[in-house]
Amino acid sequence: MRSDLSKTSYVWLLAGRQGGPCCASKGNRCPVKGVGSPGSPRAGGCTVTCFTVVGARAMATLIPKMAISNIRYGEGVTKEIGMDLQNLGARRVCVMTDKNLSKLPPVNAVLNSLAKYGINFQMYDNVRVEPTDQSFLDAIQFAKKGEFDAYVAVGGGSVMDTCKAANLYAASPSSEFLDYVNAPIGKGKPVTVPLKPLIAVPTTSGTGSETTGVAIFDFKELKVKTGIASRAIKPTLGIIDPLHTLSMPERIVANSGFDVLCHALESYTALPYTKRSPCPSNPIERPAYQGSNPVSDVWALHALRVVAKYLKRAIRDPEDREARANMHLASAFAGIGFGNAGVHLCHGMSYPISGLVKTYKPKDYNVDHSLVPHGLSVVLTSPAVFAFTAQIHPERHLEAAEILGADIRTARIKDAGLILADTLRKFLFDLNVDDGLAAIGYSKADIPALVKGTLPQERVTKLSPRAQTEEDLSALFEASMKLY
Repeated sequence: MRSDLSKTSYVWLLAGRQGGPCCASKGNRCPVKGVGSPGSPRAGGCTVTCFTVVGARAMATLIPKMAISNIRYGEGVTKEIGMDLQNLGARRVCVMTDKNLSKLPPVNAVLNSLAKYGINFQMYDNVRVEPTDQSFLDAIQFAKKGEFDAYVAVGGGSVMDTCKAANLYAASPSSEFLDYVNAPIGKGKPVTVPLKPLIAVPTTSGTGSETTGVAIFDFKELKVKTGIASRAIKPTLGIIDPLHTLSMPERIVANSGFDVLCHALESYTALPYTKRSPCPSNPIERPAYQGSNPVSDVWALHALRVVAKYLKRAIRDPEDREARANMHLASAFAGIGFGNAGVHLCHGMSYPISGLVKTYKPKDYNVDHSLVPHGLSVVLTSPAVFAFTAQIHPERHLEAAEILGADIRTARIKDAGLILADTLRKFLFDLNVDDGLAAIGYSKADIPALVKGTLPQERVTKLSPRAQTEEDLSALFEASMKLY
């Protein structure tokens, strides 16, 4: 319970226990019990703790806010997108996708609907798989010149994130690129400008980008991934059409699914929101990633159960429509969870793994550059990471292991991390995942650079339930060189 007094610079919070400083000790009468006098000790069994503030009220911990896009789900629902744009009064629409998708059924379905309802559009199909700062800038320039009043992103996370960035900077043309990029690489300014409507049509089942206010890219100068995180850039509407997943090749299904897996695991095991403090003085400064919380937990656990049941089926049988449809939904479920709770070490460590890629080119990806798919870069460190973080809230780690198939009937709580790590290794081995970082081109000699690339990712690494040193990160990368 909280009592806010309009003419005071104090906020009183029920602490639920005795022993903290009493308001009376700070020269005020208790607003709850009405007891105490200036300078007196805690009186009358007071359980109120007060916090001194200068010029504004303060809250001891972060208060979570849930923010997601509107979601529409169903086979063939893409055909409604022309009507949606018509209802929005859109007259000049930007459709963003990549070169490969521009020739495939998902984009055709969108364009057919736009044509049916007479929507004027221009298409930008130069999105880079795993975007860079330069590929973002190219899309932003296109958006600025086009003066669009609505956007449609058709593709995976790369396309949706690029479109979010284009919409943002076209709406704020005088801003420098680093203004909205996450600190410490960028300035991390809050977004205060109004954006145009953005409809996201995901064609993969992994990033959950259709639900989040996050846009990730490779910052080439520093050879690390970073991004933009603001509720203001989340799509207006996410169109989740399972038909778009039927043409996904095996490895893209797998790597996308690993992203869902880690989104769910990391958000569920993240530092609790009650440990985040202080609460920002202005709601606009509240971070998109707030720590694990009761609402995000529901979505994370449900997504994890869907992954456990359907991911292997979706990978192994492209005709299994039930499995692919459920994984498409799981991506959104996990997106709702991590989009508000956040992720931590698997993602923080993944960014230099992707950014420092050497010659690795994955199967089923039709690209002209070296590439470590995001989901793969995330999952390769997962056994080591969760063995490390399980010292904090081991019961959550053990629960996750059970969902993924571990028999925990005789398990000891102190073994939670090892049990979850072994469960993940078996899961990955069954799906023919590369045998650790060494299999994608890294060696122990690369560990200092990988650690250096992780350090700027404090937006996510600080959400780890267990704090980590540079030595800890080095050990985690070394443990991830080989999985089996």
